[in-house]
Amino acid sequence: MTQFKVHTIESAPAESKEMLEASVKGFGMLPKLHGVMAESPGLLEAYKAIGKTFTENTAFNAQEITVVWQTINVENECHYCVPAHTAIAHTMKVDDKIIDALRNNTALPAKLEALRNMTLLVIRDRGVISEASMKTFFDAGYTQRNYLDILVGYAQKVMSNYTNHAAHTPVDEPFQKFAWKK
Repeated sequence: MTQFKVHTIESAPAESKEMLEASVKGFGMLPKLHGVMAESPGLLEAYKAIGKTFTENTAFNAQEITVVWQTINVENECHYCVPAHTAIAHTMKVDDKIIDALRNNTALPAKLEALRNMTLLVIRDRGVISEASMKTFFDAGYTQRNYLDILVGYAQKVMSNYTNHAAHTPVDEPFQKFAWKK
C-alpha cells in the first residue's frame, strides 16, 4: 500500500507552512487531511479557498451546507470526511436529526431532501440533469444559483474525499467518536 506522508508544520514544504499554521489556529489542531494535502501546496490552497467560498459566498445556510457536504461524503464513502463533517455540523449548530439522517441515508425534511437528491444527481449523472429533475429542485424552493453553489461544494469534496481514499488518512482524535462506515 502506498504511504502518503502526513506532514507537520516542520516537515511540510515551505509553501504549505503558513497554511498549516492557519489550520492549527482555526481548528486548534492540525487536521491530518491538511497534513496530507500539504505535500501539494496548490491542492491545500485550492481546498481551503474553495471551502471558504462554499461556506461564505454561497446562498446556503448551515443545514444546507451540511447536506451538500455530507451527501457527497457518504456517496463517496469517505471514512475521514463523514466523521469530520459530523463534528463540524455540531459546531455549526445543525440539528442532530439532520446530521443522523445524512449519515444513515434516511429521510430529511422535504426541502433538504430535494437538495440531497440534486447533489446526488450531480455526482451520479456528472451534472447532466434532466429538465424534470431541475423542475423538482426549483419547485422545492431552490434556484439556479443554488444548483451552481452545489458545484462549489462538490469541487471541494472531490479534493478531500479523493485525497483520503488514496492516503488512507487517519481520522483525527476529536472526530473518532463520529466514526462511520457505509
